[in-house]
Amino acid sequence: MKQPSGNIAMPHFSIEYSANLEPDVDMAALCDLLRQTAIQTGVFPMAGVRVRAIAVDHHAIADGDGAHGFLDLSVRLRAGRPLDVRKAATAEIFNALEAFLAPVMEKRPIAVSMEMRDIDPELSPKTGSIRRFLKENEND
Repeated sequence: MKQPSGNIAMPHFSIEYSANLEPDVDMAALCDLLRQTAIQTGVFPMAGVRVRAIAVDHHAIADGDGAHGFLDLSVRLRAGRPLDVRKAATAEIFNALEAFLAPVMEKRPIAVSMEMRDIDPELSPKTGSIRRFLKENEND
């Protein structure tokens, strides 16, 4: 996949997960895997990738069994990428997520979901200084 022309920044990856996954899932490693995978798709500029994980202490899933866990990956990005590009990036990122979680899902019940969606650039102002601090060849 190739990055479309034009200045299409972002994406923001937000992982919301049940805190009961923490003993079994290395969230820092997952964040880094998703960062690397997003860059490797060729769709997202490295300087725009942001990954964060937020634990949810209170949740109720299915039959209420406290052992059930969930992980939801939300990807927000500036509008402008064609649907086929977004679909291919979604598949690549979700495949990496599934592969990472597969050993844990063999041991315990986890619901995993992902959504990629565009945001309106006219309603989402941005500023920052990260690009100034990157090496010139990393500023894409």
